[in-house]
Parts: sequence; structure tokens; C-alpha cells
Amino acid sequence: MQKLSWKQTLGAAALVAGSAAMSQAALAQDTAKHDLQGLYSAGELMDADVYLKSAPKDDIGDVEDILLGEDMSVQALVIEAGGVLDMGDREFVVQKGDFTVETVHADNLDDIEYRVVLDLDQGALKQQPEYTNDWWQQAKTNAAQAWEQTKQGASSAWQSTKEATSNLLRDASNAIDGNN
Repeated sequence: MQKLSWKQTLGAAALVAGSAAMSQAALAQDTAKHDLQGLYSAGELMDADVYLKSAPKDDIGDVEDILLGEDMSVQALVIEAGGVLDMGDREFVVQKGDFTVETVHADNLDDIEYRVVLDLDQGALKQQPEYTNDWWQQAKTNAAQAWEQTKQGASSAWQSTKEATSNLLRDASNAIDGNN
């Protein structure tokens, strides 16, 4: 095994510390974008009024369902919209990332209300998949496959990172101790 100089050891330690700091900074930046509040009530989110970002005063529909992934995180909302006086409404699946949830009266659980704001215009909303049994069956299959691939990829990435970090730390320790 190659003996590392103190500069190489310091460089390896700086690389590990820098990677951790960059990950923390990216997480903090993403969190700041969305003004997170920590918890949301699914019961209150159900039937929340829905608005378009381009027309924030025009109620275009309601939240009909909340779709969760295998990890129990929100993956999409089912939005009922498109009709007049609740006649002819269609249910659209709007993916996470295409909507934000605004909270009103967040200080009192009895009065809490949500507004869902879609980052879509009316035309883009109508292009979203319709919430039907066929869509549901296909989405379940796709999600299960994606989840399995993610688990396998994450496990492989963790093993590679663990091995590389372990090797770096062992080499740094040996260099400090003067071992080969």
C-alpha cells in the first residue's frame, strides 16, 4: 500500500469534508425555496381549493386525492377541475413539483386551510394524465419498478462510497502513524 504524505492526507480529508458541506448546502438551498413548515395535514389538504399560478384568484377545482409513493411521500395530487358547477369535471394527476401548497391560518389546527397552486396554465393542466383505472394500474407498475431500481442503485452507491471512504481513512491513518 502506498504511503500518503501529510498533504495527500489533508487533501483527502478536505475532499470528504467538502463533499459533505456541498450536500448540506444543496439541501439548505432547496429547503429555502419552498418555505417548509414541517408537517401538513392530509385531511385538510383533501378538498383544498386549487388555483393556477397565472390566475391566483380563480378557484379552478379541488384536491380529490393524494397519491403517496412506496416511501409514503407525496408523489402527486388528483385535481378535480374542468367542469361548470361540478358538471363535466375531470380528475387530473398533477405530479409533485408542478404544485405548491400555501397555508392559511397555520397557527391554529382548527382553522388551518390550504391553497394548492399549480405551476401549470389551463392548457397544460388539460394535458395532465386523467385519473382512471388504466392510469392507476400503469402507474402502480411503473412506481414499483422505479422503487426497486432505486433501492438497488442506492445500495450499490452506498457500498461504493463506504469502501472508498474506508480506504481513504485507512490510508490517512496509516500515513499519520507512519505504517505502510
